[in-house]
Amino acid sequence: MQRRQFITFFGSAVATWPLVARAQKREQIARIGVLMSAAAEDPEGQSRFAAFRQALQKLGWTEGQNVRIDVRWAAADAALERKFATDLVSLTPDVILATASPTVAALQSVTRTVPIVFAHSVDPVGAGFVDSLARPGGNATGFVLFEYGIAAKWLELLKEIAPNVARVAVLRDPTIASGIGQFGAIQSVAPSFGVELTPVNVRDAGEIERAISAFARSPNGGLIITAVPLALVHRDLIVTLAARHKLYAVYYLRSYVKAGGLISYGTDIHDLYRRAAGYVDHVLRGDKPSDLPVQAPTKFETAINMKTARALGLTIPASLFTRADEVIE
Repeated sequence: MQRRQFITFFGSAVATWPLVARAQKREQIARIGVLMSAAAEDPEGQSRFAAFRQALQKLGWTEGQNVRIDVRWAAADAALERKFATDLVSLTPDVILATASPTVAALQSVTRTVPIVFAHSVDPVGAGFVDSLARPGGNATGFVLFEYGIAAKWLELLKEIAPNVARVAVLRDPTIASGIGQFGAIQSVAPSFGVELTPVNVRDAGEIERAISAFARSPNGGLIITAVPLALVHRDLIVTLAARHKLYAVYYLRSYVKAGGLISYGTDIHDLYRRAAGYVDHVLRGDKPSDLPVQAPTKFETAINMKTARALGLTIPASLFTRADEVIE
């Protein structure tokens, strides 16, 4: 090769190196889709998402450097969940983080190949998301929010804190397997506690308000809020109604108690989002969801709002204080 030709070739090659390097960098950036069941303005949803992102960063994934995260907020709206599921799959992500069961169902109605990690599902086997907990078998795996037996614990807790309760309204979603299962678990132990159950179906704010107001017209009433995405979206309304009608209420999540609810017992949900980040990391590094067993929660917490207890004229048993992880004054 003549000297002039070599210099021309070498110069051209050097000029293209930055372009090649940038192209390779783009190819190396992993892409994660996130379908949140909460509303974008919900601080609880933002807090969960932050826990997921922080855990990802500790595992070596930094946005703008080696990972891109596309997040959609569905606000527990079934139509939005379906729309955003299609939208996220069209972006061809390497993996999608799903939150509650309805978001998993929406995603699996669109794809059975894109890997899905769910942060919290009550009954992934019953819902058909996985073949079994030990061997998921398909494109989804993740973490169980709790077993149905915890629902019986909510009724036990309600009777412990308010022994005179004889009627209990149970907020549930009858359209999903977990909604039926949670109510069934409470129903199975209700006779032993001497209480009459009233199911309250959760579809919209108006229905919730009408049902709770009607239930509260008779005395000695209590309230159990099961794990329902729509109930979380309307938690301020539910807490307000419980206070207005002086209903003793037990919730499955601490965020209700922080909003003014009486007492909660349930999973540390932020821990599940951190653990979900670990499974997303596994998928990004080549593991298949079908080979990652569905895991149970390891951290549970009890929270009590003393201001609400005093407003209801309740004296909290000393045994509950010793078990409480957080007491809000």
